[in-house]
Amino acid sequence: MTDRRTRYPGPITQAATHPHTLVEQGFAEDAALAATLDRYPPELFDINLYDYDEAGQVSLRTGARGRLSGAELLEAIKQGRLWVNLRQVETGWPELWKAAMKDFAAIQAAYPGMRAVKNAGQLILSSPKARVPYHFDAAGVVLFHLRGRKRLFVYPGDEAHLPERNMEQVVARQTTEELPYDLAFERDAQVMDLEPGRALTWPLYAPHRVENLDRFCVSLSMDFQTWPSRFRNGALFTNAVIRSRGGAPRFTDGMATPELAARWAASLALKRAGALKSRIAHFERDFEPEVGAADGAGALGR
Repeated sequence: MTDRRTRYPGPITQAATHPHTLVEQGFAEDAALAATLDRYPPELFDINLYDYDEAGQVSLRTGARGRLSGAELLEAIKQGRLWVNLRQVETGWPELWKAAMKDFAAIQAAYPGMRAVKNAGQLILSSPKARVPYHFDAAGVVLFHLRGRKRLFVYPGDEAHLPERNMEQVVARQTTEELPYDLAFERDAQVMDLEPGRALTWPLYAPHRVENLDRFCVSLSMDFQTWPSRFRNGALFTNAVIRSRGGAPRFTDGMATPELAARWAASLALKRAGALKSRIAHFERDFEPEVGAADGAGALGR
């Protein structure tokens, strides 16, 4: 490891915050959120409830959108222990997305050489005591924080904290984004408290986890891909296929751009051929949000 805190190239070397304008435009107010929840397509909801043991290991329950109105769902989130992601904000809430992209342009300009070729977003509404486990994102991320207070723990992107075999499984959709975690990792964390009106960036793939600080929180997580990250993700997918067939591919951090690009091209053909089927396309839903229920999670309706 070096001062970059990651073994992967890229313009972002450390977690850092930047200003944004989304709070002052009213996107985090109750009325706007309730109206959005009312109209948002149910299939774009991810509703999660995480439990942890004493060693920090996590178990996940997933919920369905349910029958609550937008205002009622908002209340259930505020009272419970839920982490709700509204995917595809770029189509689900285009006004918010347009404003966020304007702020993203200013943040991108702060990192010479960073050129996003694709952006996608999810709006995150989370309960005061919600926590997200140790994981990584297979993209660059800007986390725009709009309401409440969050504490983020960002860890080095070396093999000890971010094993490439696990990265391959995530990119190939064989597992969810969670990584093997050890409490000893905490001594290596860069800890950042995030207030409304600030946006957080961190190095590509950097492992991280999140704790809400006893307040209902609203954030917009914007993923972005550059050509280098697309090449590396393709190489990771190709490596996952090779490994699934008994091969032992070398890690992508030892590959130069031409080899990464070749493996990305191979990944396109492998995906078209269905070389690896997703194992996380469907989750068994075992609750739906309910106002006043323990953790905000009630029994499934019909």
